[in-house]
Amino acid sequence: MSNDQLKASMARAGVTAGVLSRTVGVDVKTVGRWLAGRLPHPRHRAATASFLDEDEAFLWPDAQSRTFGNRKVGAEIVSAYAYRSDLPTAQWWHLISSAGREVDLLGYTLYFLPMQHPQFTDTLIERAERGCRIRIALADPESRHVADRDVEEDVALTIAIRVRTTLKYFASLRGCPGIEIRFQDAPLYNSVFRFDDQMLVTPHLYATQGAAAPLLHLRHLGGRGLYARFAEHFDLIWERSRPLDGWS
Repeated sequence: MSNDQLKASMARAGVTAGVLSRTVGVDVKTVGRWLAGRLPHPRHRAATASFLDEDEAFLWPDAQSRTFGNRKVGAEIVSAYAYRSDLPTAQWWHLISSAGREVDLLGYTLYFLPMQHPQFTDTLIERAERGCRIRIALADPESRHVADRDVEEDVALTIAIRVRTTLKYFASLRGCPGIEIRFQDAPLYNSVFRFDDQMLVTPHLYATQGAAAPLLHLRHLGGRGLYARFAEHFDLIWERSRPLDGWS
């Protein structure tokens, strides 16, 4: 079975099999075998993941035990909150402003981020200028899942209105290198906010707005733990989302 994760990561980075082989010190035919599904040696997995700026567990999920160990899984949980709004605004801002490699934001509206942090978009631009990859996935206002969720929440300020308001806040991000915004059309499973090796996850509840949903603060410790599972959740939805017209 071919390694589609490795293939997609190389394509996103613009890396050919020849470039990768020279970088990690193997024959180009060996890279071809990796793409066909062969598992590299641990040192080559680590070197490849580092070069592609990807999580090794994402590129080769079968290399890690799926059980991962309950103790280590628990160690990935920095803290848990009964309500998203219980996480101090200052802690949100620390995660946003200190990210250096990647910021991934997945939610239906993300309306609260620019509302709570006036410097939010300016900081994303500054982070991107320093080489940080920023991916933002918002709900497609025309999605049937959005319509269903609006019926559940039953509030005057609909999701579609909040999404369009968010896009107005994000207007300065248009055309910024390193920043991409897409519309996603998936049910409201979890909102994911990834900042390098730390992540905030909101498991959504029926008929409950995001601020009142629970929140998990996770840190990445390697392997197929909670962080890696939710990172994969983001990546799968991102792959199926569509770019906004006029956004790069």
